[in-house]
Amino acid sequence: MSRRYREAITDDPNAGFDRPARRTRPRTKDRPSYDDAVPAQVVTVDRGRYRCRLDDGTQVTATKARGLGRKAAIVGDHVRLVGDTSGTEGSLARIVEVTERRTVLRRTADDDDPYERPIVANADQLAIVAALADPPPRPGMIDRILVAAYDAGLEPLLVLTKADLAEPDDLVEVYAPLGLRIEVVEPGSDLSGVREALAGHTSVLLGHSGVGKSTLVNALIPGIGRATGEVNDVTGRGRHTSTSAILLELPPPGGWVIDTPGVRSFGLSHVTHDSIVAAFPDLAEITAGCPRGCSHETGSVDCALDEAVAEGRLAADRLESFRRMERAWTTLGY
Repeated sequence: MSRRYREAITDDPNAGFDRPARRTRPRTKDRPSYDDAVPAQVVTVDRGRYRCRLDDGTQVTATKARGLGRKAAIVGDHVRLVGDTSGTEGSLARIVEVTERRTVLRRTADDDDPYERPIVANADQLAIVAALADPPPRPGMIDRILVAAYDAGLEPLLVLTKADLAEPDDLVEVYAPLGLRIEVVEPGSDLSGVREALAGHTSVLLGHSGVGKSTLVNALIPGIGRATGEVNDVTGRGRHTSTSAILLELPPPGGWVIDTPGVRSFGLSHVTHDSIVAAFPDLAEITAGCPRGCSHETGSVDCALDEAVAEGRLAADRLESFRRMERAWTTLGY
């Protein structure tokens, strides 16, 4: 029987129910330093489990420390791990830190959705994969993804697939004035140009469903076995075959690609007007001469871009390509 309980029943009946005394040991504000944490990079995320790659190539499964927040780590993040980092069957480490990101590619589910969804971290190139047929190309989608690339500070690359089904000339003509690299491929074709474009980069492969992203990855990385799907004959849309983003290492000449699930919409409510203009340094310099509040759209009064075209300092097709990018954003109604 405790001393407090004995006093309660022998002296004062209520003595044992006083408020407990404050703990004598003060609560510390110190946090673990994790000096022995191991650096790694997030390869893929699946239902709360993070597959991470150590510097020596070891693949480790990890959870996330509660203090990091619900969605603190995404594919491409550089993190630090504690716990069992052996990578053996059944082992589990824990992510205790996410280092500062160099770049973040974001999207919103719809144009009226204010919630930004980070897709990939620390990439430096965005490879937009579009089919020339089956399904037919969607320039509106390409434009939107380009805007997101410019906003994130990623170098855009356009990869046109299924050239055996349609000619690429018209689409190449539309995007050539933007100055981005364009690669055209078909089943069984030489991929040396694509390999060269991806070498030395961490590239995100992005496009709507059915355009052949997974087929392209399988050709670039023999034996990787990414699932592929077919296009619905009625809707003209592809079926999602990749369910989550995954970081994959390319064979020589090297580089990394992040294969992402196919998208059927790409919201841009997180993008600002200034970030679009800033993506075109030559045009941004010219717009310094525009009146305050100039939208740079066709018909804008005293727009310096139109003056530059008239004076031969700017190609008309490049200005039209820039304005098409702006229209992809301004149609949101912001």
